[in-house]
Amino acid sequence: MGRERFEELVGDALDRIPSELTRLMDNVVIFVEDEPPVGGPELLGLYEGTPLTERGEWYAGVLPDRITVYRNPTLRMCASEDEVVREVAVTVAHEIGHHFGIPDERLHELGYG
Repeated sequence: MGRERFEELVGDALDRIPSELTRLMDNVVIFVEDEPPVGGPELLGLYEGTPLTERGEWYAGVLPDRITVYRNPTLRMCASEDEVVREVAVTVAHEIGHHFGIPDERLHELGYG
């Protein structure tokens, strides 16, 4: 699957997030990269930033949080486009969950990871 199609799937996954939640997202950008950082784990996605639950009065003038979805690891683990669609949706929701301060354990309990 090419990068353009993968990016479309990430956009589609974002469109499936309820608008009540996307309206609350603040100072966050979403990227698609081919590979996670060299030497690290085989990640499908990564949230970097300060979750909304940890922001206080000090939070001003900072760079946006960053959500990255990794294309090649996702493609390596999925056998069909339908699987890629499902995995991208789960990954996007998982990383957005981190933006809202939800820990991995809870996201796994909810089926997002």
